[in-house]
Amino acid sequence: MATAAFDLIVLGAGSGGIAGAIRAARHGARVAILEPHALGGTCVNVGCVPKKAMWLAAELAEAQQLAGELGFNGQSVALDWPAFIARRQQYISNIHASYRKRFDELGISVIAERGELLGNGRVHAGTQDLSATHVLIATGGHARRPDITGNEHGIDSDGFFGLRAAPRKVAVIGAGYIAVELAGVLRALGSEVHLLVRGERLLRPFDHDIGDALREAMQTRGIDIVFGHELDQVSRDADGIRVHCRNGDVAGGFDCLLWAVGRSPNVTGIGLDAASVALDGQGFIAVDEWQNTSAKNVYAVGDVTDCPALTPVAIAAARRLMDRVFGGKPKARLDYRNIPSVVFAHPPIGSIGLTEAQARAAHGDAVTIYRSRFRPMLGALAGHAERSLMKLVCVGDDERVLGIHLLGPGSDEILQGFAVAVKMGACKRDFDDTVAIHPTAAEELVLMG
Repeated sequence: MATAAFDLIVLGAGSGGIAGAIRAARHGARVAILEPHALGGTCVNVGCVPKKAMWLAAELAEAQQLAGELGFNGQSVALDWPAFIARRQQYISNIHASYRKRFDELGISVIAERGELLGNGRVHAGTQDLSATHVLIATGGHARRPDITGNEHGIDSDGFFGLRAAPRKVAVIGAGYIAVELAGVLRALGSEVHLLVRGERLLRPFDHDIGDALREAMQTRGIDIVFGHELDQVSRDADGIRVHCRNGDVAGGFDCLLWAVGRSPNVTGIGLDAASVALDGQGFIAVDEWQNTSAKNVYAVGDVTDCPALTPVAIAAARRLMDRVFGGKPKARLDYRNIPSVVFAHPPIGSIGLTEAQARAAHGDAVTIYRSRFRPMLGALAGHAERSLMKLVCVGDDERVLGIHLLGPGSDEILQGFAVAVKMGACKRDFDDTVAIHPTAAEELVLMG
């Protein structure tokens, strides 16, 4: 059997894999990309894209209620889930078509098979063997389920996108961004939502003020949050799903249980041992700052590594890697410092840089904190008490801004521009010297005294 030869073979056509394949091909490399499932990976099919679509639907549901409070007389209309999902899936199909068009234009070979490393640049794919000078592993990750009795009674985040109506009563297990995002969407679309949290705080890696403010906002929206919930097992009876806590408490009557307890890398069955590709202590593919694995000319990007699990991170890392390997830029690599992130909760969250706790651990008394709590104008017009939060973490005599943390309407869009300022090394005086845009929420960031 003849072996097809390429300059680059990519395992996985998620965001990172596709970005790497396209950038390499644009540099003139002969590229093959292997993907047994839908193009776009988690982000396009069961992640960022459909999640944002559902969040937008939830935003419209909340906006209808707010409009009524402000004097609009139209009756609120419930979401037609099948019709909306048809639009959502058509949007995703358009993305698939766009990928296929670019692959065709660039001469990228797309092989709808799972790739298995054989070592020395060889890869097995279905009934054929391939070879390449360079191999990129971008196989992504998958949703985890806890190893407890009855875990089959719940759905994970993939299953969420299979819903065709809002569950009447749902238990969400988790405290991370997936848990709070999907809990917020379901509540806005009409579900009774119970969020069961093992620890004592939401969004633990984020600034604590953000987690506390989100808890208040979610509870105001009617989400029941139970902290310190040590899950024991799950069962089902005639009344629905029952969630058993280790202290003996039982919550029942759920017609949906959603696991949001984290994700694991897709590292099994892809030939890592044969290619001498090592894992780290957490089970991710170990990479250095250049995306190199332990095997020569084998690289990894995205959720299969222990790098920030964000689509733009995987894309940026893959593009810089290919600029280095094929584009004549030997120093090209991603700077993982000060990466902005957004949580599409209700309300949304934006964050970049150090939290207050991290800054104080590193810089002690040199840290200065600025906060603003205010009622956004639209909510205030309706008489709502909910307040947005904006927080600056500054360090040193020049008060360099090392962290920005936002919660409130528009935070997802506001952060992008301010992230550029942080990346450029802006100080508090640079914010002070910037004239505010009034009346906006964003102006609070340049008016803090």
